[in-house]
Amino acid sequence: NTTAEEIYRQTAGKLTHLVVGIGTSGTAMGTTRRLRELKPSIKVITLQPQYALHNLEGWKHMETAIQPGIYDPDLADDNLDIDGEKALGLIKQVAEQEGLLLSPSAAGNLLGAIKIADQLSEGVVVTVFPDSAENYSEVMKSVL
Repeated sequence: NTTAEEIYRQTAGKLTHLVVGIGTSGTAMGTTRRLRELKPSIKVITLQPQYALHNLEGWKHMETAIQPGIYDPDLADDNLDIDGEKALGLIKQVAEQEGLLLSPSAAGNLLGAIKIADQLSEGVVVTVFPDSAENYSEVMKSVL
């Protein structure tokens, strides 16, 4: 509830798309349910790794993973597979250009949001950065 309300407030209700990776699915499921109460027209795109063996820490490849009890595959309007290597490439790019140290999951969310935004002529695309690079020192050594 609180994440959805924060997103709605910070976008002044203008968001059109929520793009979010699936791990435990709590953020995606909970935020989607509340946002749909606030703005039923919102489009929700969930993200997952393209392959079962992936490098997107915290994410699940739902076809091969044990699905969390709260996960509802029918809640999203669409699902997008994310290439983990491309997401990790964004970590370095964002660090150099923006000075932000993204975690692998945040980079995956950003990649998904960019892909959706590139398909639109207008709209407000929102994603979340669930954590920072702080807990991923080994990953950071390999990409920075």
